Amino acid sequence: MTGAGMKRREFIQKSASVAGLSFVSCGLGTLAGCGESANGSERRKVVINGKRMRTIDIHCHSYVHDVWPLVEGRDELGYLMPVVNTPPLRNKLDINNVDFRLQQMDEQGIDIQAVSLHVGQYHHWADRDLATEIVGIQNAKIAELCTTHPDRFVGMGAVALQHPDLAVEQMKYAIREYDMRGFMITGSVNDEELSNPKYHPFWAAAEELGTVIFIHPRNFPAGQSRLEGNGRLDNVIGNPLETTVALSHLIFEGTLDKYPGVKICAAHGGGYLPSYIGRSDHCVENWPAECKPVDKLPSQYLPQLYFDTLVYSTENLRHLIRTVGADRLVIGTDFPFNMSKKDAVDHLLSVSELSPEEQEAILGGTLAKLLGIA
Repeated sequence: MTGAGMKRREFIQKSASVAGLSFVSCGLGTLAGCGESANGSERRKVVINGKRMRTIDIHCHSYVHDVWPLVEGRDELGYLMPVVNTPPLRNKLDINNVDFRLQQMDEQGIDIQAVSLHVGQYHHWADRDLATEIVGIQNAKIAELCTTHPDRFVGMGAVALQHPDLAVEQMKYAIREYDMRGFMITGSVNDEELSNPKYHPFWAAAEELGTVIFIHPRNFPAGQSRLEGNGRLDNVIGNPLETTVALSHLIFEGTLDKYPGVKICAAHGGGYLPSYIGRSDHCVENWPAECKPVDKLPSQYLPQLYFDTLVYSTENLRHLIRTVGADRLVIGTDFPFNMSKKDAVDHLLSVSELSPEEQEAILGGTLAKLLGIA
């Protein structure tokens, strides 16, 4: 190990000593099952108070290049075309690049990835026949990855939500044939809100099937012109804003009342909603005509939702935990983008007031239950 790597490990162990955390590898200690991973890299394992923690990451993207011939040259790709077809990024995302994925997981202390697509591969402009072909290929490739290392990967499938009845068929098929544990959808579909009644059959099926729906934004199309210029505001502000608006509509339009059992997990800590939920409560209490009555205060819907930990700073994560509860948090890294949180485990453990039971739940216990991981 290099000097920098040793200093890094010493820093992690020192900073996590209050929580009783240690990272054990075959070169530094003994632990049942310790050894090299399937790709030969040193696998970092998380131990808290002498107990091995299993870590699960819900926010992990991939790219299925097999679909590219079906969409190449389409004007509808817009700004997403260079994003998904830039070789360095595409190579990292490539669903066939298993060794790179495992290497990154081993270094970061992630035992299991719930693998979904990159949002640039959600082609909501596609007609029914093309959408059927695209999603069929994508879900088959995700399932193929999971079969290569069933102890390291579970699938989060795709659906063509622009065709709600087709999306329901795709969801049922992917669960039955591919053992998909959940599905990723975008925060809006062709400028329509997820609360639109046309999507009620999708939410009804998701609730009935008990599958996890991971809401991931694709910038904020309605405000794109305001987000141009320096600072990557389309991503930095637009992504969490898209999720905030999507969740707010699901609350205020009664979708979460109609389908209270649906399992929704929101990317990027739910955007800005948990941080500013008091303003939504205030609207219901003081402007009932403008904020039409819901069954309960908006803040009381937060226990129906799950959120990933991808909020970057310790104080933001601490606030999120206090607002929604440790039982509603799961690890999210945003693999493998520049905005990813490669030290997601360390980030969680930096919130020192968490109990070992809460740490274990967020690291993987809650997701194991949600995703049906034995």
